[in-house]
Amino acid sequence: MNESGIIWMELPPVPYYITTGFSTLYPGEQHPSRRNIGIFDLLWVVKGTLYIGEEDRQWEVTEGQTLLLLPDRYHYAVKPCETETVFYWNHFDFKGSWLQATDNAVNPAYPVQHAWANPYTIRIRQYASPPEFTLAECHLRKMLASSDQHRSATFWNEQQLFMELLRLLEEGYSGSSISPALKLAEKSEAYLRQHYQADVTNESLAEALHYHSNYVVRCMKEIYHCTPMEYLHEYRLEQAKMLLIKTDLPVGQIAERVGFGYAPYFSNCFKQYAGISPLRFRKQFSH
Repeated sequence: MNESGIIWMELPPVPYYITTGFSTLYPGEQHPSRRNIGIFDLLWVVKGTLYIGEEDRQWEVTEGQTLLLLPDRYHYAVKPCETETVFYWNHFDFKGSWLQATDNAVNPAYPVQHAWANPYTIRIRQYASPPEFTLAECHLRKMLASSDQHRSATFWNEQQLFMELLRLLEEGYSGSSISPALKLAEKSEAYLRQHYQADVTNESLAEALHYHSNYVVRCMKEIYHCTPMEYLHEYRLEQAKMLLIKTDLPVGQIAERVGFGYAPYFSNCFKQYAGISPLRFRKQFSH
C-alpha cells in the first residue's frame, strides 16, 4: 500500500552513523525479517523492488526510493523479490526524542531559540523518492568504500556524508509537503531574530513579509504556540542573557541593545522571565 509518514527527530543530540552496507537479492530471495533491532535501518534501492512490511504497514520500494525502518518495530518481507534487487543500507542510532506522524499531523511546537541551545527538528519521510537520489548514491559509494578502514581515519568523513544524506532526505520532504503555516512562521521567526533590536510591531512584520498581520499571528501561534510579539519578547531576553554573561556592559545599555527602550521596564521583564534581576543573573557567572 506504499503509505508514507513523517519521522520527526528533535536535535540535539544528532543521529549517530554506524555503518553502510550493500546487498543484492536475486529473484526468489527476500529481505530478512527482524524485530526490535534497536537501531534505525535506512534503505536506498538502486535497482529492482523490495517488498517490505513494518507492523501493519507495507511498501514496494523501487529504484530511486528510500525506506526508513524504525528501531522498535517488527520488519518482515511481504514477498520475495521478482527481479534482481540492489540496495544500500545505513545503520544509525539516535538517542534523542523522535516520533512517527502522519502526513496530515499537526506540526509539533517549535521553541524560541534560547541562548544556550539551538533546537531543531529533522523531518524525514519514512518512505520517499528523494529528488537528489543520484547525489545520495555517490555519497553512499564513498561511505561503503571506507567501511573497511580504521574508524579513527574515517570517522569525520563518514559522519559528514551521513548528515548530508539526511539533509537530502529532509530537503525532499520540505520541498513537497512543508505547510504554508510552517513556511510563514519560519520566515517570521527569521525576521524577528534579524530585527529584534528594532521597533518591530505586528504590522511592520506583516508588511515586511507581504501578508496580513492576522494571518502571520495565526501561523506563529500554530507553529510556535505564541504570537510574534511574545516570541520577540522572549528572544530579546535570551539575547540579554548572552550580553550579561559575555560583556561588562551596564544593564541600561544592554536593555537598549536588545530592543528595550526603558531600562527599568527591561529589568522587570527580565526578573519575571529569569526569576532574578539582571545583576543577580550576571553575578552567578562572575568570579
